[in-house]
Order: sequence, then C-alpha cells, then structure tokens
Amino acid sequence: MALLRIEKNNGIAVVSLNRPDKRNAMSFALLKELVLAAKRIKKDRSIRCVILTGEAQVFSAGIDLADLNSTQNMAYAAWELIKPGQSLFQKAFLVWQELPVPVIAALEGYCLGAGMQLALAADIRIAHPETKMSIMESRWGLVPDMGLTRSMRGLINADLAKELTLTARIFDASYAKEIGLITHLADSPLSQAQALAEEMLQRSPDALTAAKRVLNAMQNAPQKSLRLEKIWQLKLIMGKNSTLARQKDKKPEIEFLPRQYK
Repeated sequence: MALLRIEKNNGIAVVSLNRPDKRNAMSFALLKELVLAAKRIKKDRSIRCVILTGEAQVFSAGIDLADLNSTQNMAYAAWELIKPGQSLFQKAFLVWQELPVPVIAALEGYCLGAGMQLALAADIRIAHPETKMSIMESRWGLVPDMGLTRSMRGLINADLAKELTLTARIFDASYAKEIGLITHLADSPLSQAQALAEEMLQRSPDALTAAKRVLNAMQNAPQKSLRLEKIWQLKLIMGKNSTLARQKDKKPEIEFLPRQYK
C-alpha cells in the first residue's frame, strides 16, 4: 500500500498520509516519501495549490516509535543528525514551506508530535475544533527537530512555545486557534481547504509564488524581504500571467498559463 496518496484535480494536489492502521504515524519510509512527493509537485507546473491531509479522518499521531526504535533506523537517524545540512527529519517537513505553491493543512483526529510539525510547515492550517494537538517530543525524551524553530517562528510568543514544548501538553484545535497555531476551525476541514484552494486558483500562479516567497522572507529572513519585494515585482511585470491577471479582472473566463517561476 502506498504510504502517500496523491490526487490531482484542476490544479489542486491533495496529498494524504496513508497509514490508517497506524493513525498515519510517521515512519522513516513515509518521511522519504514526503520529500519525493514535494519534489515531484515542485516540477509539475500545472499544480497551483497543495492540500496536506490524512486518511481515516486522522492527520497524524506523530512519529512511529516502533520504527524509530529499531537498531537499523537508530543508526540511520544518528547519521542524519550529524551530517551537514538539513536532516531527513527537517527536509521532510520544511520542503513544503519551500514549495513555490501555497500549502494548506486540513487537520482532524490527531495532530501530534511529528504530525504537528508537518502541519506547522504548511502555509495555512484548517482544523476540526476537536482535533487533538501536541508538541509531544519531550514526552519521549526528545526535542522537536523537524524544522519547528523555523515553522513556528512568528505564530506564537516564544514563552508560550516553550510552555507547550516543555510540557508536551495535549490541547484541542479550538485552543490552538485561540493562540494562533491554527488559521481556521471547520467541521469539515478538507472541504474548507478545497474551497480556499479554489479561491486561490482565481489568482495568477506566479503571483502566488511571489507572495509566498516574500512573506516567508518577512518571517525567516527579514533583512532580505525588501529586496525580494522588488525582485519579484520585476519578475511578475515581465511575466505573462500578470497581464492575464489584469485582463481576467474584466473577463473571468480567461485562463492563466502554467506557473513560470520557481
């Protein structure tokens, strides 16, 4: 059985974690599949928005501890942690931040540990109010090491981030919305994510790429953000989809060209 199920429809790719018998826990194989899937999506310029979700109305119960505790995987994990650059554990999550298209996470059931870190790597998070969430790694004697220090930055205050990380407290999505970890609450997160993605499809795919790049820089590299505003605006003006966007304002039937920029 495929660990990820990917469905493409009218420019939207729905990527579903597909280990329902394990509540979509993150095995090492699934982490590798997440990296490969994101790379394929990046190359497919017909895809203009991504929705991350999980099968069986569960996002992810976290890392697969049985997988992590195997001797072979512990040795592999040690190498990933000492080698230069991003580890597999960081790359499998941050690669979604680095995609040139918006990524929306639709969350239900459980969003724990590694699941929470994947959700935070999305641009927007929509959750059922009763979704159970936690930055759970300290419960297992571990530290969050899947890009949390980048993906959580700017969402909540540092003291609250420390409290949730140090306690490994489980909370529901209603509280997560209150503190800023969740963008929207919905009884049907996937349906609302689809509606939001379709709204984004009305905009130039290149403008979506530019906006994501500039706003990510505002959060992660503020010293570069003003320069990136100028660079991206110039690229958009020189591109074809910007002209089509202005025409589409009066003629909604006009279709955009595939994304031009990375």
